[in-house]
Amino acid sequence: MPDFHLSLVSPEKLLFAGQVVQVDVPGLEGDFGVLPGHAPIVAVLRPGIVTAIAGANREKFVVFGGLAEFADAELTILADSAAAFEEVDLAELRTRIEEMERDLATTPAGDELDRAVERLDHYKSIHTNLAPTTAF
Repeated sequence: MPDFHLSLVSPEKLLFAGQVVQVDVPGLEGDFGVLPGHAPIVAVLRPGIVTAIAGANREKFVVFGGLAEFADAELTILADSAAAFEEVDLAELRTRIEEMERDLATTPAGDELDRAVERLDHYKSIHTNLAPTTAF
């Protein structure tokens, strides 16, 4: 059966590198599967599970966002954060989700958030323009 190379990388370490026949990916615009001969693609990942299939072996990884690129018979997944499925501490994950939900509750929504981002960009541009420049 034809195969292709998968590299799954997080900032901490290389989680997987090897030949696979299929990879299921949690895309931001919908989950998708990659098989040998897949069209070139670059996709943003949402938090979810990546499943790498090599023969009868299935390895699962939990990713928390990132990018996936498939080209020239190679799929590269650059995860914002990732771990082997078996290594994920469910209690810690629940705590992390609860913290994010609390943060979201205190984050300005809609127009107020848009105005806050505009102010941040404005102050950032002012700071950049006021920074001393060095002539060479």
